[in-house]
Amino acid sequence: MSKYVKGLITDHVRTQMEGAQDALLVSMVGVGSNINGQIRTDLASKGIRVLFVKNSLARRACVGSKLEGLFDNVEGSVAVCWGAADVVSLAKEIVRLSQDKRFAPGKNAPAGTGFLVVGGIMDGDVMSPEMVVQVSKWASREETIAKLVGQILGPGANLAAALVGPGAALASQIKSKSEGEDAEAAPAVDTAS
Repeated sequence: MSKYVKGLITDHVRTQMEGAQDALLVSMVGVGSNINGQIRTDLASKGIRVLFVKNSLARRACVGSKLEGLFDNVEGSVAVCWGAADVVSLAKEIVRLSQDKRFAPGKNAPAGTGFLVVGGIMDGDVMSPEMVVQVSKWASREETIAKLVGQILGPGANLAAALVGPGAALASQIKSKSEGEDAEAAPAVDTAS
């Protein structure tokens, strides 16, 4: 491959991955084309992009970006995955697919084949496959926001209940008292005539 073509590919990869803050690497060695298509479709439906590229070209494309170091010490054929709402959601999907029996290698397949987590990068820190699995167990951005909103609204709801509760009880007592006085003050109606 000529330097010119390598430069074009590097620029294209840089453009494709522009704006990516975090990414994960996966291996799909030994995965058939139909299964590869299923995986790509599943990931695309969740906003996750997958790109296969030569490691040396991807390494050059990542220089000067938040993904610099992602392809350091990576050997063999890998794909880079990025997107989703956050890196935790990305890790959850990648780990889920790596544990899916449909994407496991066959009985006679060599070791290290199938859909495997290779590593990743988060906030500029390179992650091992084990670290990616740990990150996948964290709460996602949406889960964290929901929990935070619950914690923010909880004391307010408790305060509102504490303020409204005694007022409602007092209003109920006043109403029952006024209904009781009305019944006593009403003249008796003669029903015999």
